[in-house]
Amino acid sequence: MKLSTHSTSDVILHIGILLSAGLILFFGFFFWYLPWSTNHGETIAVPNLAGMSLDEAINTLESKNLDYEVSDSTFISGKAPGTVYSHYPKQQAFVKSGRKVYLTLISYQAPEVSLPNVEGRSVESAKNLLLSVGLQLGSTEYVPAIEDKTVLQVKLNGQPLRIGDRVKKGSMIVLVVGDGLGNQRLEVPSLIGMPLDEAEMLLSGMSVPINIQPNESGEIPNFGVIVRQRPEAGAKIRVGDVVDIWVNPN
Repeated sequence: MKLSTHSTSDVILHIGILLSAGLILFFGFFFWYLPWSTNHGETIAVPNLAGMSLDEAINTLESKNLDYEVSDSTFISGKAPGTVYSHYPKQQAFVKSGRKVYLTLISYQAPEVSLPNVEGRSVESAKNLLLSVGLQLGSTEYVPAIEDKTVLQVKLNGQPLRIGDRVKKGSMIVLVVGDGLGNQRLEVPSLIGMPLDEAEMLLSGMSVPINIQPNESGEIPNFGVIVRQRPEAGAKIRVGDVVDIWVNPN
C-alpha cells in the first residue's frame, strides 16, 4: 500500500513514523542490545588469592567463573614456594564474568644476582646496595685497619667473595670492616709518679684513651699523682686501647 503524501498532514504523519522508528531503534540498541551483549551490570569481585597454592587459586577463580594466567614468578625469602604472591586485577576489583586474572607466583629456586662492588664503601652504603639487589646483611666483622668503618671484604658462609660473583638472591652477606685502629702497636709509657694532667696530655698525643679508676672512697679524682697503671709500662697496645690509672689526690 502506498501512503499518500499529497497533503501536509500526510507529510507530518510520515515524519512522525520515521522519528518513532528511530527512537525505537536508538533505545533498543542502548538499553537492550548493548547491555545484553556486554553483560552490563554483571560484575564479579576478584577474591584475595595471595598466599594460596596455585591449585587453590585456580579452584577459587573457576568457582567465580574467572579465568587465569601465570604471568610471572619471583623469589621471596621465607615465603612458601608455589603460592600466589600477587595478582592483577587486585582483590575486590570488579570485573566481568570470564575475565582473566594474571598471577605472580613465589618461585621454588632463588635466582642468582651479581655481587655489587661494596668494597671501599661505608657499612650503611654497602647495606643499601646489597638490599637493592635482593641480598641481605648478616653480621659485621671488624678487623684491624686504618680504614674506619669501611668495607674491606665480603664473605658468604665464611668464604670470601669477589665483586661480580654470582650468589643466590636472599643470601646473608657478611661484611669485613676496618676498625679504624690498624695494627700499629705502641709501648705504654711509665706513668707512675706523673701528675694526672701531664699523663692525660701524654696519652692523648698517642691517641690512647685514659680511664681513671675510683679510689677507696669510690670517688674519681680529677687531680693528683698516678700511683698505679694498667697495662704496665713497656707493654704493647694498639692505638685506641684504654690505659687504666689510679690517682692519689694527696
